Amino acid sequence: MKALLFPSLTIAALGLASCGKPAGGPPMQMPPMAVTIAHPVKQKVTEWDEYTGRLDAVESVSLYSQVTGYLQSVHFKDGTEVKKGDLLFQIDPRPFQAALDQAMAQKDRAQVQLTLSKSDLERGTKLLEGKAISAEDFDKRTQTVRDAEASLRLAQATVDAAQLNVEYTQIKAPISGRIGRRLIDVGNLVVGGPMGATLMGSIVSLDPMYCYIDTDELSVLRYQKINNRGGIEGAKENEIPVEMALADEEGFPHKGVVDFVDNRLNPNTGTIQSRATFPNPKPERGLRLLQPGYFTRVRVPGAGQKDELLIDEKAIGADQAQKIVYVVGKDNIVMPRPVVVGPAINGKRIIREGLTEEDRVVINGMARLMRPGMPVNPMTEEEAKKAQQGPPPGPAAPKETAQAETAKK
Repeated sequence: MKALLFPSLTIAALGLASCGKPAGGPPMQMPPMAVTIAHPVKQKVTEWDEYTGRLDAVESVSLYSQVTGYLQSVHFKDGTEVKKGDLLFQIDPRPFQAALDQAMAQKDRAQVQLTLSKSDLERGTKLLEGKAISAEDFDKRTQTVRDAEASLRLAQATVDAAQLNVEYTQIKAPISGRIGRRLIDVGNLVVGGPMGATLMGSIVSLDPMYCYIDTDELSVLRYQKINNRGGIEGAKENEIPVEMALADEEGFPHKGVVDFVDNRLNPNTGTIQSRATFPNPKPERGLRLLQPGYFTRVRVPGAGQKDELLIDEKAIGADQAQKIVYVVGKDNIVMPRPVVVGPAINGKRIIREGLTEEDRVVINGMARLMRPGMPVNPMTEEEAKKAQQGPPPGPAAPKETAQAETAKK
């Protein structure tokens, strides 16, 4: 029984194998695989160097009191924008107003003493002319006037100091910007003075905004050479244009200029710090977009505009440490070709070496390329779109009636 079964299975297997090709004909060949191609494009581009930056305020002020007293009122809302000169905190002014009134009274007394001593000096002058008093008495009256004048100046200085203390009870915004949260509540004792003073809050300016960038030594040397050759085309004198994007932004929408480069290189990191300035206008609603402390992506033009070859970034593959692209020859045979790439610009990649404008580069279908030297069916992007849409619809075939179909059967 087993001997009869084995030849039957063998014949069935051979019959199934013969179903994949026509009987007595050559094996079926797959058509060339369709791939999308494009030519490298030459155009003027500006190469950019990208860095990581950090935003910081142009001005930043910590708020302290210069006098000691109890906080009476707060005149701002946490996190809002304030203008220079706005009243922020009010310390109880009554003790300082009393000291001012006392100082003014002492000033008035000194003024009276000065007036009286001057009258005595005038009478003494007449008496001295008539030799009614001695020269010694006249000198005493003169010294009394000078002493009264000094007392009046001292009283005036005391009044000025007391007036300042009254003014110091009102803590006003020294700059325009955004204030943080208040760090002390009404009713608490505010300690003033240069030592151990109470921190009450802080203000940071918002427009313009600084962005600090750490640049490597080789890039700095390259920028210096560009500047010595006349700078970047289109840039103003002694200004390097810079573009910036926040963490959630596409592209680089913010435009600014580099306005400061540090005077020495950091030997520990091999970088030098530079600073760019960006405008930060206030929107109609909400907060300004740029805030101190944000990390950003920054790009600086590495050179002026020049002609470069560009291809789609998706056309570039990798063979170990080497970048390659697939090029279709005249006989529609695809072969890999090593290239030297530059930076990416708007979704395309600069090609330094390895391609010409006449080369046909595969930009879609690389994943299906099984081996170098295989034939392909190259199509441009427009041809590929038309192929996906299918042939245009032709005239509709006449529908057969049910009776005709029944007759055929």
